Amino acid sequence: MAATLCQVMGFLLSLLGVAGIIAATGMDQWATEDLFDNPVTAVYSYSGLWRSCVRQSSGFTECRPYFTILGLPALLQAVRALMIVGIVLGAIGCLIAIFALKCLKMGNMEDNIKATMTLTAGILSLLAGVCGIAGVSAFANLIVQSFRFTTYADGGYSTFGGANVGGLTGSLTPRYTFGPALFVGWIGGAILFIGGVMMCLACRGMSSDGKRRYDGMAYKAASVHTIYKSDTRPHPAYNDSYKAQSVGGKQSNQRFDYV
Repeated sequence: MAATLCQVMGFLLSLLGVAGIIAATGMDQWATEDLFDNPVTAVYSYSGLWRSCVRQSSGFTECRPYFTILGLPALLQAVRALMIVGIVLGAIGCLIAIFALKCLKMGNMEDNIKATMTLTAGILSLLAGVCGIAGVSAFANLIVQSFRFTTYADGGYSTFGGANVGGLTGSLTPRYTFGPALFVGWIGGAILFIGGVMMCLACRGMSSDGKRRYDGMAYKAASVHTIYKSDTRPHPAYNDSYKAQSVGGKQSNQRFDYV
């Protein structure tokens, strides 16, 4: 019962984690403009993995996709790859976990097969969570480095280290800080990792419960038992001793005892 509950909870957490990573990957607010001590308040810019947006004070928002791939920083491309790999691994793990649920009967599938499938799904969820957390952390490190070296009068240092991605450039280059997508990605990756751990623990419980136990029985070869009964027939009485007679007919003193 405990293994089944742990497996179902791990599966639900994995689904929630994959949904969080997908949502974070599609969001545009990975890096948002830092409004603290910002002299320009009429324009608010933010950027994500796939496009950058500018929102004006009137409420009009304009987004522009990144039309280039080779022109983007290598770290940004690596973050894209990590998030996509995390989504793929998490989706495959959830798909395997559906067929491995112990509460569902799938033909004549044995418990040890379901335990192996649960372990596979747990490992895939662990890897997906690690990929998601690594991708978000790498992007956050990129924002921190850009924030440290970007000022409002440096004349063109962009958010992504000179790639002119994510907002305004020129004498008033905005500084960027963490956006909501980063926190969604961190939480989704952590939930996905926890779900993978729970499924791995459930696999251990399922494998121990799934082992068939046979009661040992000792078989002995049939043996022929010989029964001895006491002889109750009357026996003739014998004297305890007899005197042997000599050849000449005389009795001798030699005695013989018969048993």
